[in-house]
Amino acid sequence: MALTLVTGGSGYVGALVVQALQASGRRVRVLDVLLHGQEEVAAEQRSTGVEVHVGDVRDREARRAALDGVDEVVHLAAIVGDPACAHDPAISHAVNVEATRSLVEDVRTAGTRRMVFASTCSNYGRMEDPTIPIDEEAVLAPVSLYAEQKVQMEQMIMGSSQNGLATTCLRFATIYGAAPRMRFDLTVNEFTRDLWSDRLLEVYGEQFWRPYVHVRDAARAVVGVLDAPPDLIRGEVFNVGRSSENYRKLDLVDEIRKQTASGSVSYVARDEDPRDYKVSFEKIHAVLGFKTRTSVPGGIAEILAALDEDAFGDPYDGRFRNIA
Repeated sequence: MALTLVTGGSGYVGALVVQALQASGRRVRVLDVLLHGQEEVAAEQRSTGVEVHVGDVRDREARRAALDGVDEVVHLAAIVGDPACAHDPAISHAVNVEATRSLVEDVRTAGTRRMVFASTCSNYGRMEDPTIPIDEEAVLAPVSLYAEQKVQMEQMIMGSSQNGLATTCLRFATIYGAAPRMRFDLTVNEFTRDLWSDRLLEVYGEQFWRPYVHVRDAARAVVGVLDAPPDLIRGEVFNVGRSSENYRKLDLVDEIRKQTASGSVSYVARDEDPRDYKVSFEKIHAVLGFKTRTSVPGGIAEILAALDEDAFGDPYDGRFRNIA
């Protein structure tokens, strides 16, 4: 039975990746510093048989202990998102770039067979014609520190696909949906929460295109790569999402409005976020047969139901954001 290490495995995406890996029959180990107060998530994971190492991916000894006997690595640990990286560029560089470089070296030394890296479609930045979906061969044009670091990390990961190690980069669409470690600083989740709360939702860049993928589908994609024959995924990059799930922010508001009449919306002219792109997800379907199962309207319904059931307590609590 394969032993899989998930760095950042108690996080928003990581917790569901761990669940999917367990469902596939793997033994799972987690390395997570629990930066956002996920002690309850980690405790629940331990109760299901997950081996949780509380430690920092920057720590050499923590990395090496976590890698002992590991067959596969899913690297999710990072300072995630544009605001969090911009808040402390030095820390984000140390965690996202330098720790990834060290992890890759340790993985190769440990003799691990596979490594999957969580990247982002934000690497595409702002395209000249955002109405034409772009694929994995498109020129990367990152417009934020977070995306610039992800591009650097991709280059390191892809350069290590040799000597028996099969590496794969997954460029996730913007993720949404309910998860054990919830985030309300992601567009679909935030918009849904604010309107459900009967607040004024200020929307900027409403005409810009962005792709979206449910967090459970993101987790399924990770397992799909690990289950695939090595020759199909070695040194490959896959966009993760569904081609029909490209939306503008104003489209998201319309979808939420179909399910709740609460709150109000104001569209504000700002230029802080110039990302504007549509993405094609045909490659992952053609090569791996992967299809998403949840759409944005379904994710909105899921979040509204969870909010109605008081599943999160105070949805404005700081633990639901990657930066206060």
